[in-house]
Order: sequence, then structure tokens, then C-alpha cells
Amino acid sequence: MSDWMPDVERLQAFDDDEWLKVERHFAGRLYAYVARRVLDAQAREDIVQEAFLGSVRGIAAFDALFTFEQYLFGICRNRTIDFLRRRKASTLSAQDEDDDRPLLDNLARDDETPSTILRDEDLRRKGRELLTEVLREWVQETWAAGEFTRLMVVEALFAGGWRNRDTWQHFGLRDETAVAGIKFRALKRLRELASRRDPDGSLVPALADQAGDGESRMDVDALWRSARVSCPARHWLARDIAGTLEEGPAAFLRFHLEEMDCEWCRANHDDLAAREADLGPLLERVRSSTAQLLRSKTVS
Repeated sequence: MSDWMPDVERLQAFDDDEWLKVERHFAGRLYAYVARRVLDAQAREDIVQEAFLGSVRGIAAFDALFTFEQYLFGICRNRTIDFLRRRKASTLSAQDEDDDRPLLDNLARDDETPSTILRDEDLRRKGRELLTEVLREWVQETWAAGEFTRLMVVEALFAGGWRNRDTWQHFGLRDETAVAGIKFRALKRLRELASRRDPDGSLVPALADQAGDGESRMDVDALWRSARVSCPARHWLARDIAGTLEEGPAAFLRFHLEEMDCEWCRANHDDLAAREADLGPLLERVRSSTAQLLRSKTVS
């Protein structure tokens, strides 16, 4: 299962063939994402269609810090939030009425976090880029080393906001000091990786602040989620569904999907698990609307 990503320059030139590939590759997973939140089938299709149209309209301002998939899912999330607000969360799928508002609030609150990486305005952009690279490299090398318990512990601390005292029993560790040790070694390695990319030393002190449980000038938690630094490639999800994963990565995927409740990976997982679903009518609608918009963009 490939993790295909489009040529953004071709998309920005409103290349019809490249946008057609985008629709074919991403319609299923966008629909799966919306389906977890919206009960009405017609409304789901409307949201997905609007997400694709929004991606065409905004592609000129694409931020290369994030992947195209993140860009597209971000637009889809915003369209979903808009719909839920209009309907006052009355059509949320698989939620009791009392649970509708917290989910809507969480969706809206998540959308506010990417701009809070650094408090100091002059470091905001640079810190975001550097920290994204550092976190992704740490996740990749931890995965390659097969240290999946370490990866789960750090994700729980950084992305889940778990406390040391709540973590050691969950993962069957010796005691709370074992969690502190994992966190300390992870932060030490992150500082080493940051030093390679941070010649003026502006990022390393902020990472050092994160070693305590107090506030930090750098919101690692928010960037871990918004940049999806630990999200597995789509082919890992396909292998999980096929039952061909070893226990280590399989345990991490279960944790990431079920306990961290990663909305994007859940959407990908649902899409892969339901490949027999007929998306033909939806794709036809999306193709018609985006083709019309692309023609309007290319008319001289």
C-alpha cells in the first residue's frame, strides 16, 4: 500500500490530472473521517465535496511544513466543525446527546493549537519547523530500534498529557521513576538532534524547559498532534488490518488508535477496512465540482 502524495506545484498550477489523483486517493479517508462525526449520509458527502473545493481555493498558500494530507484533513476538519456548529452537534455519529458538545469543543480547540508552539513571536516560525524535524527524527529512530514501549510512553506524556504517576502502571513499568527516566532520555536525545539544526542555540533551551512538569516556552504537546509526528504510514495500517504486523508495531498502533484516539489514523484505518464501499457517486460529485472550479482558475 503506497503512501502517495501529490506534486504540490502541479496542484498550484491547477493541473486537472493531478487533482483527479488527489480525489481518488483521499476521498475514502476523508469520508471515513466525517462518517465518525456526522450521521447524515448526504451531509457527509457535502462536507467532503466542500473540503476538496476548499483545498483548490487555498492551495496557493500551502505551507510546506506540513504534508498535503495534513493540509487536506485540516480543511475537512474545519468544514466538519462548521457543520456541527450549524446543527448544534445534533447529528454527531456514535455519541450520546450529552457527549456531543465536548467532542465539538475538542475539535474546535485542536484547531487553535498549531500557532502556539513558541511564546516569543520572533522564534515562532523557526521553532515550529525545527521542532517538527526533531520530533519526527526521534520517532523514526525509536521505531527503527523497535522501542515501542518507549514510543508509547513518550506519546502518552507529550500528546496525551499523562502524568508520570498515571503512566507506569499502564505500561507495566517498575515505578514512576522508570517513566521519568524514559522522559529524561528522550528529551536528552531531542536536544542532541536539535543542536545539529540549531546553530544559534535558540531551540535547545526551550527543549530543556520541557524536562519539568511546569509550563514550557515550547508547546511540544500541540506540535506532536498537529504535525502528526508519530502517525504511522498508511501501509502499516493496511498490514495491521491484514493481521501481518509483529507485536511491537501492532501494540503501538492499538495504543495510537484507541487510547490516543488519533482522528486521522482512524479515518485511514476505517477507509482501508471498508475498501468495498462504493464511492463512485461521491467521486463523481467531487470531480464535477472541482473540475468546474479548476476551469475557472485557469481561464485567462
